[in-house]
Amino acid sequence: PPPPPPPPPPPPPPTQAEVAPVAPCSTVNQAFVVYFEWDRADLTSQASAVIDQAIANIRDRSDCSTGDVTIVGHTDTSGASAYNERLSARRAAIVSDALQARGIEAEAISTAGRGENDLAKATNDGVR
Repeated sequence: PPPPPPPPPPPPPPTQAEVAPVAPCSTVNQAFVVYFEWDRADLTSQASAVIDQAIANIRDRSDCSTGDVTIVGHTDTSGASAYNERLSARRAAIVSDALQARGIEAEAISTAGRGENDLAKATNDGVR
C-alpha cells in the first residue's frame, strides 16, 4: 500500500490589521470658510454645503466632544465701516444659527464680526 499523505501545513499566524493613528481630540482643530454674496448675509447653497461638511467632520469624530466653535464674520472694504461691522456680525450670526439648527449647542459657539477691521483678504479701501 502507498504511504499516507503528509499532514496539512499549519495555518498561518493571525495577522494584525494596521490601524492608522487617530489624532487625539485635543489636537483636532478645523477651519471652514463660508462665503457670502456681496452685501448679503443669507446662506447660498454652497455656504450651506460648507456648513454641512463641518457638521459631518464633527460627527465623524464621535469620540471627541465638539468643544468650542468660533465664528468670525468678515466683509470687504466697500461701503461704510459701521455698515460693514453690522454686516459681518449678521453673517456670523447666520452661520451660528445654521450650526445650531444642525445640532451644535449654542453654548459652544462664540461669534464676532470684524467688518473692515480684520480683513480675511487684504484689499484697498473701497474694493469689493
